[in-house]
Amino acid sequence: MSNIPAADEPARRPLAAALLVVSVAALAFNLRTAITSLPPVFPELENRLRLSSAAITVLATTPVLCFGLFSGPAARLSRRFGEERTLFGALIVLSGGLLLRGALPGSMLFPGTVLATGAIAVMNVLLSSMIKRRWPERAGLLIGIYLTALSTGAVLASLASVPLFNGSGGSVEVTLGLWGLPAVAATLLWIPQVRYGAGSRRRAALAAGVPRPGAPGGGAPGETAAAGGGVPDGGPLADTPPVDAGQGRRASVHRHALAWQVTAFMGIQSLLYYACVSWLPELFRDRGDGAATAGTLLAVMGLGNLLTSLTVPVLAHRVTGQRILVAPAVIATAGGLAGCLYGPLGGAVIWMLILGAAQGAALGLAIFFTMARAPDPATAASLSSLAQAVGYLVAATGPLAVGFLHTATGGWTIPITLMLVLCCAEMAAGLLAGRGKVLPLGRPPARPGALDSVSARELRTALGPRHKVSVKGRIGGSDNCEN
Repeated sequence: MSNIPAADEPARRPLAAALLVVSVAALAFNLRTAITSLPPVFPELENRLRLSSAAITVLATTPVLCFGLFSGPAARLSRRFGEERTLFGALIVLSGGLLLRGALPGSMLFPGTVLATGAIAVMNVLLSSMIKRRWPERAGLLIGIYLTALSTGAVLASLASVPLFNGSGGSVEVTLGLWGLPAVAATLLWIPQVRYGAGSRRRAALAAGVPRPGAPGGGAPGETAAAGGGVPDGGPLADTPPVDAGQGRRASVHRHALAWQVTAFMGIQSLLYYACVSWLPELFRDRGDGAATAGTLLAVMGLGNLLTSLTVPVLAHRVTGQRILVAPAVIATAGGLAGCLYGPLGGAVIWMLILGAAQGAALGLAIFFTMARAPDPATAASLSSLAQAVGYLVAATGPLAVGFLHTATGGWTIPITLMLVLCCAEMAAGLLAGRGKVLPLGRPPARPGALDSVSARELRTALGPRHKVSVKGRIGGSDNCEN
């Protein structure tokens, strides 16, 4: 059976391209608002909701822990429902979690945060693999747009939290619940992509070698949509976009050292990022800044993310190896961290801008590695799932360790020193992951001639109840599919 190459569907259809870009940007805007909106108002939440210092530390750790726990099932959900439908469901859960957290902060602060960040974990995994499948020729640019929107949301959430709290008369409900509105908007904007996802599953059935429905006798012997030249206009598969035939491969990425190098880089850069997001506002308040200033400095770090989130993936896409981009990103991360602790407060804006730009570059590279080190979208989804599931479980120790070390020592020297040591590990992992290597293709199904794009159950779902699908022999004959 011949493979069907993934076509550049957005390039062929400008409206589809515009909808894809807008939908991806709207979704990505919501990937950090649930997280960066909290640290600037941690002291206020502690007072209003009567939370202990340990509870605040756990709250700071919860998002990253959920990223690790909920990233694993993302690839399986994608294979079962399709990437677009799974992302749509995750947006619904995100909206519900944020709205619940705002409506009932006393009882739903932690459950709402778990729902919201669990949904974000699924979106983190699947968005890059969907981009690789939908528009591979512009993957670097689209990932840059995705990370730019993500950084924009993170900046606005951290910048607006304290003014929202003060402007609403100290309302925790308004401060937390407002961020459910852009999530609802993104859910509505994603609806056109759900239709695409349904169509791609049907197209996958044709790619697997199922005779075209409606053709007399199932078509000429051995003739399928893959070999027979497409779908008649107006047929059940008309206007459905192509799917990469590699999606059905079984990608055991955990067996390869390169996958663990990508995972290590993802985990360490995420650990450093979330430790900074959770505790740098507190560090600056301890050094003498007010709550609003500390929140503004966190927004400055987000602005630094914006400076590199669009450019670094595009640059990475143009070179075979990315080690030349890894080194300056990690060095600038270490310099920014040292400046935040030891530099004068008057220069905090500069250090936070440097730190943000470095972390934006590191995140862009980590996301890019999950796509560029994979030979096909299926492997990309599996690699992204591994890197984010394991990586974020590692990253969850960052806010927790920094919080407990600060509580135990009463200062910030030891926590920041630990983060500087971790920068060395980040450099080592990044230099290995940044080599111009690609994982091998996942092994095809065990039986020669068996379906290699979708299972028989998926074929039945794709073709509908009018068609019977039985897998008995080789693909292409009338014994395999009956109309």
